[in-house]
Amino acid sequence: MTQTLILGQVLDIQSDPFGSTPDAASRFDAHGGVLVEDGRILATGPADELRSRAPRATIEDHGRGLILPGFVDAHVHYPQTAIIASWGKRLIDWLNTYTFPEEMRFGDPAYADEIAERYLDLLIANGTTTACSYCTIHPASVDAFFGAAERRGMAVAAGKTCMDRNAPDGLRDDARSAYDDSAALLARWHGRGRARYVITPRFTPTSTPEQLEALGALWAENPDCLMQTHLSEQLDEIAWVKELHPEARDYLDTYEAHGLVREGALFGHAIHLEDRERDRLREAGAALIHCPTSNAFIGSGLFGMAPAKAEGQIVGLATDTGGGSSFSMLRTMAAAYEIGQLTGTPLHPAELIWLATAGSAAAMRLPDRIGTLAPGSDADLVVLDLASTPAIAQRAGGAETIWDAVFPTIMMGDDRATAATYVAGRRMFPPCNG
Repeated sequence: MTQTLILGQVLDIQSDPFGSTPDAASRFDAHGGVLVEDGRILATGPADELRSRAPRATIEDHGRGLILPGFVDAHVHYPQTAIIASWGKRLIDWLNTYTFPEEMRFGDPAYADEIAERYLDLLIANGTTTACSYCTIHPASVDAFFGAAERRGMAVAAGKTCMDRNAPDGLRDDARSAYDDSAALLARWHGRGRARYVITPRFTPTSTPEQLEALGALWAENPDCLMQTHLSEQLDEIAWVKELHPEARDYLDTYEAHGLVREGALFGHAIHLEDRERDRLREAGAALIHCPTSNAFIGSGLFGMAPAKAEGQIVGLATDTGGGSSFSMLRTMAAAYEIGQLTGTPLHPAELIWLATAGSAAAMRLPDRIGTLAPGSDADLVVLDLASTPAIAQRAGGAETIWDAVFPTIMMGDDRATAATYVAGRRMFPPCNG
């Protein structure tokens, strides 16, 4: 058994700070450590205590670096890696102008492999150790993503994106092939190592009721999987759904009618919800995934974090690359803070970090494995340099609390703030020599 003691400042947010106070929800050790054995966390605490407990452990000392759980990105489109930050379109135009042409390229397995490798390297460089991704309709795009993650030892979730209408030739399947392809991929990847399969209708406008019914049936047969889709991202999208489904009570009803609303459902965006939808989502234990950089970049609207948390919704945080404008969860936290200000409720640094770690892990139904420093959890960690640029250093230099010290990195940090990333206890960034 190999033990590694990773030293630095350790910030462990042990419970939801939205439900208490940041200090009550957290433990901070200015001279702390995380003791790791065979890819799992054995203990956290003061450095001297852990040194005494594990005198033969290999020491990796990050000095004043801040050790956190690795970031968890709960809604991404890895096939959009190459089109991130494309100019000037709203949702439907974005799909037709950028997304669909780029996703056509994933019919080439070599291209899918190239982008999957690039995307996961970008994640790790930004301190993100888990992502929940849409792939394309091509099974090879799913194999590429899971294969690249397996080679890195990463805990990821993903699924074939299913579309059988309102999409170009070459990007449509049908109800039968959506079920069959998804079932085969699920059998190949779900539970293999750290991989989890996600049943993935893109959204109601691109899936007929027949396809949604088929995918609802597949989920009923495999209830330990996740299901991901989009909900109420833009007002013109909602109007389109009403035109397509005048019989539905609301947008959510188009999923609910086919067994796609329950615990384990991840609904991206969920900005413009009606009261019935909010009540049903909470009752079902489904998760809302807040995508702040995307919501701002594509002009979708302002997600109400405060009312969502107050009414008991499960909420995760996500970059939504490439509609989102950054691969960084730090930048995503900063955008969530800014949107909180615009909606009248500024978020505390503890709340932002919790959303990017334990909150997203809970949305993905992995609260005991990722997004946490609890003993027994997987040793996925990020170490942040809290003085990564001169501007951040001068602001953090006068900090009197850990919250004052970390907030400048949340607001101004990027990949330069990633001092190290560990996946299952193995340092993946920067790469070890030899």
